[in-house]
Amino acid sequence: MSSELSLSVVDQSPVRKGGTARDALTETIELARAVERLGYQRFWVAEHHNLANFAGTSPEILIGQIAANTQSIRVGSGGVMLPHYSAFKVAEVFRMLETLFPGRIDLGIGRAPGSDQITAAALSYPRPQLDVRHYPHSRARHA
Repeated sequence: MSSELSLSVVDQSPVRKGGTARDALTETIELARAVERLGYQRFWVAEHHNLANFAGTSPEILIGQIAANTQSIRVGSGGVMLPHYSAFKVAEVFRMLETLFPGRIDLGIGRAPGSDQITAAALSYPRPQLDVRHYPHSRARHA
């Protein structure tokens, strides 16, 4: 049993008062660089849509930028919301990231709407929105 503690960060790219979305994304990348220097193991980014106070609408792009600006920290999504996207396309995008940054990319997926209903409908257009019941439940689910 190892006594080593593994630390991670989850960052939502918040837009601070007086700041811009660009500032928030730049600050997320700088935070990743700082925690890497401190020895953290992983850096996770979150996906949010249609919220002015969060800049992270596209985790796959932000993950690539973070990985390109760091050397060793693992970088991942704190949940790509599958109801909005083709699962095959998500797999291809993350395979590409893994090809560019071998051994450093993590894919976290989710099935929640992740936004208000109008935004969720816009993200899935032109196909109908998938209900969360479309996706399998975790084996760890309690009855």
